[in-house]
Amino acid sequence: MTESRPVIDAQDIEFSYGSREVLKGLTLTVQPGEIFGMLGANGSGKTTLIRILVGMLKPDAGSIRVLGDPPSSRQARQVGYMPQLSALYEELSIRENLDFFGRMYSMSDKSERIAAVDDAIRLVGLWERRDDSILDLSGGMRQRVSLAISLVHSPALLLLDEPTVGLDPDLRATFWERFREMADSGTTMLLSSHTMDDAVHCDRLAFLRDGQMIAVGTPQELREATGDATASLEDAFIYFLRRAEG
Repeated sequence: MTESRPVIDAQDIEFSYGSREVLKGLTLTVQPGEIFGMLGANGSGKTTLIRILVGMLKPDAGSIRVLGDPPSSRQARQVGYMPQLSALYEELSIRENLDFFGRMYSMSDKSERIAAVDDAIRLVGLWERRDDSILDLSGGMRQRVSLAISLVHSPALLLLDEPTVGLDPDLRATFWERFREMADSGTTMLLSSHTMDDAVHCDRLAFLRDGQMIAVGTPQELREATGDATASLEDAFIYFLRRAEG
């Protein structure tokens, strides 16, 4: 029995902003239907890697395949991207924003696009606010609109940069319930976070420090690697940080 091809296959990725090295030989693979989390402090390289995967940046070295091909704009129909900072048109309504981005995702059939837009708005619980301007929304609601945009075209892969930052616990739980439903239906997800609340929901985790992966495994595997299977993920993260520091 042959193994399925990874949805993301990044090997020895290097990237620098001028003289500042951001990614230093980073390697990772993400399998179909997996929720893969990258955990690390700000500046550890998480956002840069996601921007490379979505085709916004090109690595200085290494090889990368997303859905079997190098990252490019041609993959837009298959990839959903939720940036850390929302890219919403504030004067437009929720529905108008989703319709615009649906067209950007090459959803040319108007009736299908309208149905998909309405479904996405319902999924994030904003149906009653669908005609409200983005200017009239709270930060948490804007996060939900950004999520709806990333999934309106039913992508095979979701790239989520700090998707739950700033959300209250109830809304965070709602997001994760939806993420798990999507993964169970076959959607693959790579997300970045710096909170353990997100980490516990992932199928596998990578701990990042200064552009390098210092550990990878399931949450339980990372806990057990500390020598204490009852350790918290925060304890595991600290354990691997100290090992990396020598």
